[in-house]
Parts: sequence; C-alpha cells; structure tokens
Amino acid sequence: MPAKPAPIKKSAKKAAEKEEKPAAPAPVPETAPVEAPPAEDPPVEAAAPAAVEETTPAPEAPVAEGPAEETAPAADAPAEAAPAEPAPVEEPPKAPTPPPPAVPPSAPQGLSVDDVNDTSVTLKWRSPENIGSGLDGYAVEYCKEGSSEWVVANTELVTSNRHAIRGLTTGDMLNIRVVAVNAGGRSEPVVLPQPIPVREVMDRPRIRMPRALRSKYIRHAGEQINLVIPFSGKPKPVISWTKNGQPLDTKKVNVRNSDKDSILFIRKAERDDSGSYEMSVKVDSFEDKTTLIIQIVDLPGPPVSVKLVDSWGFNAALEWTPPKDNGNTEITGYTVQKADKKTGEWFTVLEHFHRLNVTVTDLVMGNVYTFRVFSENMVGRSETAAVTKDAARIKKTGIVYKPLEYKEHDFSEAPKFTAPLKDRAATVGYTAKLLCAVRGSPKPKIEWLKNQMLLGDDPKFRQINNQGVCSLEIRKPSSFDGGVYTCRAKNALGEATVACKLEVKQVTIQEEKDKK
Repeated sequence: MPAKPAPIKKSAKKAAEKEEKPAAPAPVPETAPVEAPPAEDPPVEAAAPAAVEETTPAPEAPVAEGPAEETAPAADAPAEAAPAEPAPVEEPPKAPTPPPPAVPPSAPQGLSVDDVNDTSVTLKWRSPENIGSGLDGYAVEYCKEGSSEWVVANTELVTSNRHAIRGLTTGDMLNIRVVAVNAGGRSEPVVLPQPIPVREVMDRPRIRMPRALRSKYIRHAGEQINLVIPFSGKPKPVISWTKNGQPLDTKKVNVRNSDKDSILFIRKAERDDSGSYEMSVKVDSFEDKTTLIIQIVDLPGPPVSVKLVDSWGFNAALEWTPPKDNGNTEITGYTVQKADKKTGEWFTVLEHFHRLNVTVTDLVMGNVYTFRVFSENMVGRSETAAVTKDAARIKKTGIVYKPLEYKEHDFSEAPKFTAPLKDRAATVGYTAKLLCAVRGSPKPKIEWLKNQMLLGDDPKFRQINNQGVCSLEIRKPSSFDGGVYTCRAKNALGEATVACKLEVKQVTIQEEKDKK
C-alpha cells in the first residue's frame, strides 16, 4: 500500500529532530532518578513529564488512521539512524538563589550625657562596631525612674550621633537608651549606667582674663575701648561691673553680656574714664571677681615757668619747673629751643632732656636770644611751651684772631731701597730685565754698574726710573753680558746700593732632535 510509507518517513525525520533536541522522550527514564531526590522541588518534577507528554503525541498525529503495528517501526527508526553515542543528560533548571536574610546592627557605643538643663538632656554616642545590613538611623528612648514604659524621644530616626531630648519636666529622673535600626531590625540597646536628673548642672563661675588685660591697660584720649572678657559658669551667671567701687555711668560706658563673655565698650575715651574696673560673675552662692585697671593718657601741659639765670660770653643758663598737668602719665623729658630776635625763627637746642636746668652754648656774638621749653611724655610733646621773660644778650668783644703757626714737616731722607735686586738667569738672545725700588727725598739719582763699571749710555742697556721703580733692560744678551749688576741711588743726604748676579745661558740642542 503506497499510502502507508509516507508516515514512516515523517516519523523518521521527527525522530532525528528529537535526537538533536535536548528534551528528547528517550532519555526521560534515565533522568528520572536525578529529579527524584530533591524533595523541595516538586513543581520542577511535574513540569518535566508534562513536557514529555507534549512532545510525544507529535509523531503519532499523522498515523492516527492506520493500525498500531505500522507506527511501531516509526518509533524504532531513530534508533537505526542515530549513531551509537550516548545521548546527553539534561540537568534540571536551578531555582533562583534567595537573598541573604537581613542582619540587625550591633549596639551603639559610648553613650554619654553632653549637656543637661531644666528641660532638656543632650546625648552623644559612637557608631556601632558592626552595622550588619546597613544603618538607617538611631532611636532614642527614655523611661522615668520607677516606670517600665519606654517613650520614644524622636519621631523619625536620628542619623547623627548626637540628639537633644526636649520638653522634659524639671526634677525627673530618666533612664535613657539608644538603639541602632536597619532593615534587619533593632540592635541591642545601649543604656546609660545610671538615671539622669533633669535639672541645670551647677558649674562654678570663672573669669578667664586675657593676658593683655592682666596688667595696666593704657589708651590715648579719644580712642575707642572695646574689651571682651570671657567667663564660664552654669546656670547663666549674673554679671556686674563697678568703677572704683561705684556703679558704671551708663552714659559713657556700655556693657553687653552673653552666656560666654562680657564686653566693656567706651566709644571715645576721656581722661576721666581712667580707674579700677571690677567685674563680678555670680552663680547662686559662688562668685568670681577680677580687676581691670584702665589708664587714659593725654599730652602734657607746658612747664610752669622758665627762667634765664645768667648769660656770659657765648653761653646762657636756664632752669624751669615741671608742668602741673602731666597728661595722666610720667614726664619723660623736655625740649629746649632758642630764637634770634632778628629772625624770630625757633631752633631746637636739646631734645628728650631729663633735667630741669641746662646751659646753652655756642651762641652768636652780638645777637639777642629768647628761649622756650616743651614738656614730653609717652603720648608726645606738649602743645604749648613756657617762654623766658628775659632775653640773653651776647656782647661784642674786641677779639683779634691769631692763627697758629705750624712748622712744616721735613720729608728729607737718604736713599733707601725698598725692593732689592734678585739673582736671575737669562737665555742668550732673549731680552732680560732687572727690577728694584728705591725711595728718598730729594729724588735720588740712579746709576747702573756692571762688575763695578758704570754702564753710562750704552744702547744695549735701557735704564728706566718711574716713581721710584728702577729697571734695567738688557737687549738680546750674550754670554759676555753675564756678571754682577749694581744699582746705585744717591742724593745730597747719602747713597744706597743693591746688587744681583745675572747668568746668561747658552741653549744646547741634542743631536737626536736635529736628526728628527
């Protein structure tokens, strides 16, 4: 029957495709032991047979009308066509790995009280040693002593390591704890070791006087004074100021107090502002005091009077009395000036003079002089001066100037050699020069001798004398020019000689060098 082989070919192709596919029906019995052991994956086992059932009816559909015997060879056809290699074993799909469970953090560390007052408690702590699955924040809780109910102090988690619990009742005793929170839950709480009383902590008052204000504070008149004096103490201390034991004049002196310092302000200082200022810081029965001495200094006044005591020759003697107003500081000196009646211009004679009397010298004969004196202190010189009532008249006297007679110095000197001649050697044919130096007054005459014979004007020898430096130049000497040369200097006061030995050598050339 020609119609029946067609399904056999189709079944053979389908069998080849099933052999190539990993989910073939043939290896299903072999994979069954692999899927059986895990008891936790029943859905995976059920899915595998379902897949097998869906794939097996596909080859049977075209042969549904034929007998069952003709379908049997179709199932065996893949076995004949397939190679003898074993079919690959398909591993079952793995279930997705579940995320690790969230781990809560460890307890915060180092919980302590940072500050306490009548209505609040401020805490601080350190981060946990182990934050687990992260750190979302901290929960701060408190419980009144004698109660077991913990109240959460913060509506939202605190992200910083510091928190202030506010709105508390004064006098309560509180147990406080802090818990770290993350996705894994709450950590173990860290609890303060003992209950905390809600009240202001007493801190003894203490004034911290700046180093610059521990000694006398000096300022010039008209300057601004702005002094900041820090202090400490809890609860807020009561600050008071006095001047020389009396309350401050609020029209001149302003005081501003804060929790940490007190400021003394004077817009324009006057000499009356000088004195002893006392600052007091008081907390309950405890008190701390300090004293500040302010000195306002100004220019001094002039000396009370200046008197011309006497005048003689070219000199005038003066004396004066100290000023009544020293500018609220010590007088450091005086300035004395003079003025000629003809010109009226003042010239300073002395500055920073400490005594109360002086003698002015070097006055010009025939002039009339007036004197005045200024006072000086650390601020400066007085604006006005005390002037002498009487004038000093320097009389003219008949003085004849007789110049001194000076004897001229005698510079006459016999000749003397300051640099002698030195023995030397010369080469035949090469000019040689002999040098020496001589001094004397009047200028000595220079003569050169060879072997005690005067050279004269021999053109072979060139004689030069320049500012006492004597030189003898021997032009292209020969072996006969060697000998003892003498330089002789003489003038009216005497003569001097110096000698040296000159050796003239002949150059010898070796025969080997001539051959080369």
